[in-house]
Amino acid sequence: MNISKEQLDELNAVVTVDITKEDYSDKVDKILSDYRKSANIPGFRKGHVPMGLVKKQYGKAVLVDEVNKLLQDALNKYLTEEKLDVLGNPLPKEQDNFDWDSDNYSFEFELGLAPKFEVKLNGKKAITHYKIVANDEMVDNQIKTIQKQYGKLIPKDAAEKDDLVAGSFVNEEKEIDNAFTVSLDKIKGKKNLDKFIGVKVGDVIKLKTKGLFSEDQDLISALKITKEEAEGLNVEVTFTVSEVNTQELADLDQELFDKLYGPDAVKSIDDLKAKIKEDAERQFEQQSEQQLLNDITESVLENTKFDLPIEFLQKWIRTTGEQPLTEDEAKDEYEKSEKGLRYQLVEGKLINDNNLQVTFDELKEFAKELIKGQMAQFGQNSPEDKELEDIAARILSNQEEVKRMSEQLMSKKLLNYYKENAKLKVKEVSFDEFIKEVYK
Repeated sequence: MNISKEQLDELNAVVTVDITKEDYSDKVDKILSDYRKSANIPGFRKGHVPMGLVKKQYGKAVLVDEVNKLLQDALNKYLTEEKLDVLGNPLPKEQDNFDWDSDNYSFEFELGLAPKFEVKLNGKKAITHYKIVANDEMVDNQIKTIQKQYGKLIPKDAAEKDDLVAGSFVNEEKEIDNAFTVSLDKIKGKKNLDKFIGVKVGDVIKLKTKGLFSEDQDLISALKITKEEAEGLNVEVTFTVSEVNTQELADLDQELFDKLYGPDAVKSIDDLKAKIKEDAERQFEQQSEQQLLNDITESVLENTKFDLPIEFLQKWIRTTGEQPLTEDEAKDEYEKSEKGLRYQLVEGKLINDNNLQVTFDELKEFAKELIKGQMAQFGQNSPEDKELEDIAARILSNQEEVKRMSEQLMSKKLLNYYKENAKLKVKEVSFDEFIKEVYK
């Protein structure tokens, strides 16, 4: 057997595998001999079938099968030993004059090679690393929400601004019939709000669904419809009042603080504000870090330029799927996947060049930290290490969980690498400012 490579250019090559009769004949003869022993052919006793008849009936199929096995093993071994970094899989070239009746065979494979490049982490501009802070307005709004949540409902005769009005929304044509409590501070527009002001139990008011609530989600909940059904919905509904209540806010006292955070963890309104701010900013940090990862990824892809074996990849996409594609379909698929492929190559180079690979020990410790965090949410703040080890072992026996956590840990390692090496500028913003700036 002989294997050779013709380098067409930096990104394309052809590998030729020459197989001679000596490479496969012994294996084929042995298999046919075994077939002869077990073959059940009418007119012959078992084990006494003439070899010529066995070869005639099974020889070609055995030959093709064994040569293909030999070919794949040899090709895979060659790619590994030569350390060829290929994209996709080798594609067999069509050979019009190929003859299986010959003793010696020559097979050609097209290769698409991964490009050589250097990752350019930094562009001309520094990348913004947002630090999202919980401002006073957000903290005060959260305190008001808490007071409402832990407050009391007091019945009223007639509704006033900011009261709660319970009732049922009905529209027979759209099959809407849903009981819902309307918080009047969520009603949109003075015209709609005026219809609720002064209502009493038993009153029926007519409302247009379009522009009824400030938030679309409130309309979805009020009518118990889907997001798709709510889009552009403009029908008249009746609302029959069943209750009118005002909400008495809970006192900001030690009893409330203990309910929220446990005995004596918070002892004053200032402590409460600090705790709310801390909790909110911890959650914001996850969004900030994800945005930083997204922005750096985009920056790296924009700044790191390299060519790809486009013609080979489009051909590979066209011929290796479940269903063959046309050239135009393969081109469209390539264009959809090109950015992802480029990032895989960049990420792979960063990981290999900087030894960022995820080890099993790191994965196990990462799993234990995740478990500790989940247990803390249920008040188990000091689990024993053996318990953590046992739970982690069960989780890591699930391949899907291993894959998911490996991806999480790799993202974390890449993010830490970016923080240490990328050119960043920290920008402090409120959550609303972050949303406006990032999502425009």
